[in-house]
Amino acid sequence: MAELRPSGAPGPTAPPAPGPSAPPAFASLFPPGLHAIYGECRRLYPDQPNPLQVTAIVKYWLGGPDPLDYVSMYRNVGSPSANIPEHWHYISFGLSDLYGDSRVHEFTGTDGPSGFGFELTFRLKRETGESAPPTWPAELMQGLARYVFQSENTFCSGDHVSWHSPLDNSESRIQHMLLTEDPQMQPVQTPFGVVTFLQIVGVCTEELHAAQQWNGQGILELLRTVPVAGGPWLITDMRRGETIFEIDPHLQERVDKGIETDGSNLSGVSAKCAWDDLSRPPEDDEDSRSICISTQPRRLSGKDTEQIRETLRRGLEINNKPVLPPINPQRQNGFTHDRAPSRKDSLESDSSTAVIPHELVRTRQLESVHLKFNQESGALIPLCLRGRLLHGRHFTYKSITGDMAITFVSTGVEGAFATEEHPYAAHGPWLQSQAAPWGPSELPAPQAPDGTGFSHSCITTARLLLRRAPRSRSVTVVYLQCPVDKICSHSQLQILLTEEFVEKMLEDLEDLTSPEEFKLPKEYSWPEKKLKVSILPDVVFDSPLH
Repeated sequence: MAELRPSGAPGPTAPPAPGPSAPPAFASLFPPGLHAIYGECRRLYPDQPNPLQVTAIVKYWLGGPDPLDYVSMYRNVGSPSANIPEHWHYISFGLSDLYGDSRVHEFTGTDGPSGFGFELTFRLKRETGESAPPTWPAELMQGLARYVFQSENTFCSGDHVSWHSPLDNSESRIQHMLLTEDPQMQPVQTPFGVVTFLQIVGVCTEELHAAQQWNGQGILELLRTVPVAGGPWLITDMRRGETIFEIDPHLQERVDKGIETDGSNLSGVSAKCAWDDLSRPPEDDEDSRSICISTQPRRLSGKDTEQIRETLRRGLEINNKPVLPPINPQRQNGFTHDRAPSRKDSLESDSSTAVIPHELVRTRQLESVHLKFNQESGALIPLCLRGRLLHGRHFTYKSITGDMAITFVSTGVEGAFATEEHPYAAHGPWLQSQAAPWGPSELPAPQAPDGTGFSHSCITTARLLLRRAPRSRSVTVVYLQCPVDKICSHSQLQILLTEEFVEKMLEDLEDLTSPEEFKLPKEYSWPEKKLKVSILPDVVFDSPLH
């Protein structure tokens, strides 16, 4: 729950915002990280010292549901001569470290990122006669912040978010988002690290698809060239009824040429997916160490159960961490105020940096596999094949219901453990996908080797990559870019496809480009390759067995 008040009005947990020239005694009482960001806001809006502000009544660090302590709302006059309309400018406070006392973020020094290293901003076109800013963007920003806090995945410029619902809960065509650097807010050096500002840009479905097929930065550049679609400052107009391709058909040609030349910059998605090992009958209990992400996990033998217990205890000794580890900004390797964080960490579980006992890791070649995707994930398979594999790259589906991934690779991709001789291979901590016959009470504060807690019914990482977005009619999918074609090996199935087979699959999967024209379930099979792909309804993946 949140309330609206001027930022200068006293609140239950925060004093009024001081200006840069506030008396030292007062400034010392004001959270230093918050004060530093306010200083940048005052630089940009010196005539608005006390803007309207949406504030969380119960702060996140006190058990409240909203990660952002505040969202300030400023009136920006724009620049008519540069086709920049008057608009409302929203700025978040809470993704960075505001306090420096580890109540929310772990303090790791002043040289790296503060908290997650960024705050969100949003620019909304002001309607004629509008005297106060709408407050719905604040809830939108809270939804994105919840995703970041729950998944510990960060955003960077060029990322895109599939929201599947009008951002303001109206009938607007603006139903998805891209992210870019805010054109006015400068990076801030706070006592707890550096903070940059990422701006949310509302886009239509067709523009989101173009960003997926090509890259987010390219579509952002096109939006900047169309004043009614964003203009130089990428201002969102919820009343916009046409896509940039309808406004200027020549822009589609630029996208098509970019796809042909560059391929896709999208290297992975959080998705509803699963896979079965068809090369082994379910009743084969000889080797239950292998990864088996399936709808019907096998029961473990008594010997396996005891072995798991012993390995867990060793893992606990090696990785003595709290059950719910604090948010660790150090995972953003190489982050500085002028360099985007590596997306490798976003597509790879944090646990990949932890010490994992060698008994838990095994690579197994599979003879035959069955891949399962929901409709939205399946619609991206042609992008995976044409935009990534045919350009010598990889593409990863990371399950939203567990720490499991399906990665398609082409020959020559660095880090691949699948080969042309054995094109299907599973690799990762085998415990994470095995059903366990005991509950957490039998092991005090149980943890996986990566420091995460176990669920009551199965040994799997507790982290959910995605949660349902507020007021969204379907599950939100966050798309992450990866500039380096180097893949991880954490609980992962790899599928290596030759160029010849990719071309064959593209022919057979042509109807996936128009998913509205076929009924679910839909199955594709290549018996000579021992590969089967099923497109299934969402409800199949909502089963606890998945």
